[in-house]
Amino acid sequence: MTASFQITRRAALAGVVGAAVSVPMINKGAYAFAAAPERNYSRRAVDLVASSLVIDMLAPLKITLDANYVAHRLTDAEAAEFRASGITGFHNAYGLGGPDAKAQALEFLAGWQGFAGRNSHVFTLVDTVADLDRAKADKKCAVIMGIQNAEHFEKIEDVALFRRLGLRCAQLTYNSQNLIGSGSTERVDGGVSDYGAAIIAEMEKQRMLVDVSHCGDKTTLDAIEIAKGPIAITHSNARALVDHPRVKTDAAIKALAAKGGVMGITGVRMFVRTSDPTNVGHMADHIDHVAKLVGIDHVGIGSDADLHGYDDMKPDEYAALKNSYKGSYAFRDKIDIDGFDHPLKTFDLAEELIRRGYSNENIRAVLGGNFRRLLAQVWG
Repeated sequence: MTASFQITRRAALAGVVGAAVSVPMINKGAYAFAAAPERNYSRRAVDLVASSLVIDMLAPLKITLDANYVAHRLTDAEAAEFRASGITGFHNAYGLGGPDAKAQALEFLAGWQGFAGRNSHVFTLVDTVADLDRAKADKKCAVIMGIQNAEHFEKIEDVALFRRLGLRCAQLTYNSQNLIGSGSTERVDGGVSDYGAAIIAEMEKQRMLVDVSHCGDKTTLDAIEIAKGPIAITHSNARALVDHPRVKTDAAIKALAAKGGVMGITGVRMFVRTSDPTNVGHMADHIDHVAKLVGIDHVGIGSDADLHGYDDMKPDEYAALKNSYKGSYAFRDKIDIDGFDHPLKTFDLAEELIRRGYSNENIRAVLGGNFRRLLAQVWG
């Protein structure tokens, strides 16, 4: 859901212990982390996250209005939270667009890759899947650079340019119409244009992942059909469970899976359930639905949030975020779902999948194995 303009979350994280914890401490038969001593997890959940290559296919490192934030050096507490999260792969993507989309995209890539380099004790940039594997072995967080729109591709040759500059994933549209296709909140969806078809072909040639998360229904289906290989829905949910324009129909999910693609499930409240309470269990209902519909190999995680979620934003910024979307987004009082708004949320999801009887192999696939396979196919 990440907004199409930069939004500040919190300036600092309160009450966090400074040291990263790679080995949990025993607490009444369960495992707890020093970064969040009030949360207990089973040994199985902790071991599953530790042994998995966890990839969150929409996880901005930080969303901020402060243009200088990319020059920020992480505090020890901030670094500890990234390490304790259990997430290896962070797809760091914003929604950018408008008349100066190309300039925005260039600044975004330069700024955030500089941020990763400045904090290289925590982060490493991703070029290929081998970099994800290496980051896991080195206990680092791997940053996948993406953009939630493709307006910066002003000409076909721009795909290769941005590939050279570090872009590894691009969403064809945000929520509105562009030269490529229609976004999810447009009144009419005209599908993928001729220019859009050429962009898809060039993205596949350049080994850049095609993402249709925010695309309208027809544009989504067109893109899947036009692509020769697998593509992604990095962050969405199932419309069979919640009637919202930003989530995907069963027809789209089936078409995606038939091409070998993967869909990431998000924890944004109005994409999960239409009424409260809305919690991690309801998010897992969408994982269940996709797994039953097309198989466990085609579902993963795309949380669409940073480590702390949205609901601790300053009131004026929170209001600005909500006001930047059309009424069809149907925001409720809260955006985050209960229990998925903190740095250890991956462990909560692992616990929920355990409760539902998922095998260790299938949990590892959902947490990142499926997206790793897709990225290996696309990137080579």
